[in-house]
Amino acid sequence: MALNSVKLRPPVQLLTAGPPRRSGEIMPGLLLTAAGVILAIAVHRLLPAVPMLTAAVLLGLGAAHLPGTRHVVRSTAKAGLGVAGKRLMRVGVVLLGLKLSLSDITGLGLATVALVLSTVAATFVGTWWLGRRMSLPGDVPLLVATGYSICGASAIGAVSQVVGSDEEDVANSAALVTLCGTLAIVVLPLLHGLLGLDGMQFGRWTGASVHDVGQVVATAQTAGPLALREAVMVKLMRVTLLAPLTAGVAYAMHRSRGRRWSTRDRRPPVVPPFVVGFLAMIALRSTGLLSAVTLNAADRVQQLVLAAALFGLGAAVNLRTLAGGTGWRMAVLGMVSWVVVAGVSYTGVLLTT
Repeated sequence: MALNSVKLRPPVQLLTAGPPRRSGEIMPGLLLTAAGVILAIAVHRLLPAVPMLTAAVLLGLGAAHLPGTRHVVRSTAKAGLGVAGKRLMRVGVVLLGLKLSLSDITGLGLATVALVLSTVAATFVGTWWLGRRMSLPGDVPLLVATGYSICGASAIGAVSQVVGSDEEDVANSAALVTLCGTLAIVVLPLLHGLLGLDGMQFGRWTGASVHDVGQVVATAQTAGPLALREAVMVKLMRVTLLAPLTAGVAYAMHRSRGRRWSTRDRRPPVVPPFVVGFLAMIALRSTGLLSAVTLNAADRVQQLVLAAALFGLGAAVNLRTLAGGTGWRMAVLGMVSWVVVAGVSYTGVLLTT
């Protein structure tokens, strides 16, 4: 499948989050982001069923549209929010690698590997194809396909760094995937008993079909410890596919546009630096050298960094634009993709357990 139809941009945008900015330009946005993260933590503690990352996106969305903060978000804080949404997302993706080890992945068995690969492939290809057939703008088909098939907004952020996507495309795609993933927290537990799944099956179905890691935990814990363990392991296997997918997109760009770059520009790397960092963190975790205290601390930092990035992305969403000419098409794409990922993964669970 070629990527010629994907909108590509100069490689300078792929490697940086824009021109260097003075601290005075970005500080208001970073302070607003910090406040948003603190509120997201508070929401999660008051309502444990709402993952902190989901709360961060929704709070960013609210900040961009409430009369008291809307003007600040779109003017004074815009530069700092952009830094949070782009650069901090890369840091969060790198730290995500510390959740994985090679032994965890290999211990799941070939049947589970086949389940994950088939679910990711069917969801990615089907969503991307449908999004293009529906004439959704810019990189939205690619970004939504990535988010649904791998790990939600984190995957969207990773691939958008390679493609150099417009901020609005990234924000709208992340909002759609996050909102649909949030619905899964409510819908999937209701289907647990109706579908006759035991704890292990429900856990694997959740891990293979729900987008964000936090949403997976919130959904699977309703069925007990066994379901939670299976869900997290399957989900983390999906996360490992973020690196080859991102590298594949970068390689396709390298091949399709490499000869067209101006001599004044740098060609895009075949494997982006943050993907190398992601793989390095997996390797480091696999050595067993890191203590539980260190891993727990890194997990907390990663959650905070991703919450900040998602708050920045949420603040970039313009609901008027999203509800305009493409809003209904994005909603249809989201619902169809949700049915695809849930249906394919459910079938795979039944065949492999």
